[in-house]
Amino acid sequence: MAQISLSILSGDFSKLGEQVVSICAAGADLVHLDVMDGHFVPEITFGSAVSNSLIGKTDKPFDVHLMVETPDKFIAGFVNNQTKYIVVHQEACIHLDRTLNFIKSFGVKCGVAINPATIPETLDYVLDIADQILVMSVNPGYGGQKFIPSALEKIDWLVSARDAGRLSFKIAIDGGVNEENLAQVISAGTDIVVIGSAICKAQNPVESVENFRRIADANAR
Repeated sequence: MAQISLSILSGDFSKLGEQVVSICAAGADLVHLDVMDGHFVPEITFGSAVSNSLIGKTDKPFDVHLMVETPDKFIAGFVNNQTKYIVVHQEACIHLDRTLNFIKSFGVKCGVAINPATIPETLDYVLDIADQILVMSVNPGYGGQKFIPSALEKIDWLVSARDAGRLSFKIAIDGGVNEENLAQVISAGTDIVVIGSAICKAQNPVESVENFRRIADANAR
């Protein structure tokens, strides 16, 4: 069954804790933390202080997405007792194998994200190390963008590669997912769906995540 990872990027930071608690209770499985440095992507979001402030607000694990240059410098700061995944970008890592093993050294699952213009074949030699592969279905840096359909082709490739290698990494997608395309995204083989503005910017975020949960469960593989 596909998991919903709630991106707080589009959340209301004046009441972030309350929003995370209510949305997670209504159906989100993970809390997705979009960390941006203003270099790898144009915007700056937050550091480890914000993620640490959410510890204990919900029992849902953290899914940390580092959209930063030199990610090795930031990894340790995002390790806490709720961190399940730390995901770095293939495009930002000079020594990707080393970075993934560095994440694992903290007892945390490691992941790799690829941008829309990056082909999944670049990950061939780390698929046996990674616990999550995150396909960006928008160009990273902003919430509320339109879904890029070619992401589904990458999901298909990753499913085939995982089956062929008898591997166990989770396949995630991030960007532009809404109630209209969620069924297609899950049917393609996605295990983790990152959803931000479609939930947080909805008139009723709790009702929205409940709708996403119903669609996800109805289309479980």
